[in-house]
Amino acid sequence: MLKKLAACLVVTLAVAAAPVLAQPAKPAPANAKPAAAAPAGEDKYVGYYYPKPTTVENYTSPMQMIAGAERQQRVQFITVVSQGTIQSAYRVPYAVFVKGDKAEKMIVVGLQNGELNSIYRIRAILANMTTMSRLSPFFQERTVAEDANFFDLLKMLGFTQLTVTDGDKLSYQVNIK
Repeated sequence: MLKKLAACLVVTLAVAAAPVLAQPAKPAPANAKPAAAAPAGEDKYVGYYYPKPTTVENYTSPMQMIAGAERQQRVQFITVVSQGTIQSAYRVPYAVFVKGDKAEKMIVVGLQNGELNSIYRIRAILANMTTMSRLSPFFQERTVAEDANFFDLLKMLGFTQLTVTDGDKLSYQVNIK
């Protein structure tokens, strides 16, 4: 069931990522150091996976987390989505992964300059993910599909936060309640 939903999202990611020309990767600075541990209450991923969020929103979902949605299921979901982007016929310009002690944080990082460089482009990708989610049998069986969105899906799976970044300066974060 999660594999079907993840497959639908893989299609979304592939569609949203138009063919792009491969750009040479910038080498990491020789003096790059891992970020220090974050003080309590601070986001320990800021400065390591993404810059400090430029936009933070709170989304309160009317959905309930589904029974059995535990760390293992969230990791599996993101693994299938990520595998689909890696195996895409086109070079997908972003990476999708999960973090957090309970794998409750979904992170999307742009890998190409200019692909996710505005809040509007980020929201467009999330809108595409909503569209594909609504088409999935998983979503249709558990929601009124036209009333639910991608954030609702994440809530159902037990995610509490989504961060999307251009991988440089812009980060958009949604706290899901």
